[in-house]
Amino acid sequence: MDWVPTIAELSGPRYQRIVEAMEADIAAGRLVRGQQLPTQRALARTLGIDLTTVTRAYAEARQRGLTEARVGRGTFVSESMSQLRHAAAPQPQFDLSMNLPPQPLEADLEGRITRGIAAIQREAGFSAHLNYREPGGSESERDIAAQWLRTRIADARGDRLVICPGTQNALFNLLVALTSPGDVVLTEALTYPGIKAAAAHTGSRLVGVAMDKDGILPDALDAACRRHAPKAVYLIPTIHNPTTATMPPARRKEVAAALRANDVLLIEDDAYGMLDPKAVPLASLIPERTYFAASMSKCIAPGLRVSFLLAPDRRAAGFAAAALRASVQMPTFLTVALVTRWLADGSADAVIAAIRDETAARQKLAADVLARHAFARHPNGHHIWIPLPRSWSRTEFASHLQSQGLAIVTAEAFSVGDSEPHAIRVSLGAASSRSELVRALEILSIALKSSSRTRIV
Repeated sequence: MDWVPTIAELSGPRYQRIVEAMEADIAAGRLVRGQQLPTQRALARTLGIDLTTVTRAYAEARQRGLTEARVGRGTFVSESMSQLRHAAAPQPQFDLSMNLPPQPLEADLEGRITRGIAAIQREAGFSAHLNYREPGGSESERDIAAQWLRTRIADARGDRLVICPGTQNALFNLLVALTSPGDVVLTEALTYPGIKAAAAHTGSRLVGVAMDKDGILPDALDAACRRHAPKAVYLIPTIHNPTTATMPPARRKEVAAALRANDVLLIEDDAYGMLDPKAVPLASLIPERTYFAASMSKCIAPGLRVSFLLAPDRRAAGFAAAALRASVQMPTFLTVALVTRWLADGSADAVIAAIRDETAARQKLAADVLARHAFARHPNGHHIWIPLPRSWSRTEFASHLQSQGLAIVTAEAFSVGDSEPHAIRVSLGAASSRSELVRALEILSIALKSSSRTRIV
């Protein structure tokens, strides 16, 4: 029978809890030497967590000597317990696994938060923002957000907008509202792990569609729509996660035409759109069939938990607001008040401009340190996408970097279907400073130049 760890009663990060449960089950005899473990994808599905978390857990278990990989067969409990190290492995010194926006001093984010909160208290007090309110935001808050979005979508209106506690919540609610278990949702062949987690919980079936350096292929999308009759298509057309692809204007028109011809709804995740404001959203081309999500998480800070969902029409917005009420009741309105204040007075744009400048500087650093290695990038993006040398397997490469104090994410976390590119994503914004980023990238560069004694699995 497949092993299912019991982690609810353990503390610490989930990946560590999985490793601790594995070690305990080996000690108790519930796992025996040579026993095959479930695949990373299967365990992630069973536990209802991101594949990234399980990948990290398996890498650490291997580093501790708990498990071993066998070429073409999978992961097994180690035959030799002499390698077992019971002491917890140290946390990585450089964690470039999470795609975070950098926080340059020029953004003055802490100062803006302090002054903004003080102004809210002075003008209206906190009590007004601590009671139950409309689930999708007040009319004035939605109007402010819609006006801000008009720099990207000219016809954005407040009565079509729902303020959500993060895009992840918006995605989950949309899948609940638009699909039934077993229904197909198309995505790029590589996609955001959050939509994979949402689909796993709602029972939607994701089908990946072929893509190239410019994003999803219109002909492949058209064929997939005809074959699968999807309830929706989920795309990241601007600074795609993880490949960094940004659709050129001609490709966007072709994709929009394919969606219109097949009468399919689009969920457009514009998480990185404000980092490339010249990119025209697909929602501007097919507003009548697009749910457009713009988040503060990647352009300011994920802890704000504020996202704007622009629906195709007023009725669809009401439907989305009702789904929001059913799932979490409402966003945190003190945070919404702070963010909408920033949108109105220009603070949000100033912060985003500073973060955009910092990401551009970090991309230049990456280009310098990794000059001898090929990788995909966007000049204002937070991450890069690196093909691995054929001498490394993805798992071995990630494990090797972990042993050197560097955490990254391998392609498995993003793959939809069986095809998994031999590549990794490295998040440049996660480093606390440019000097820290350079040290981390130097570790990565050395690893890319070296070779593994193991074959690709």
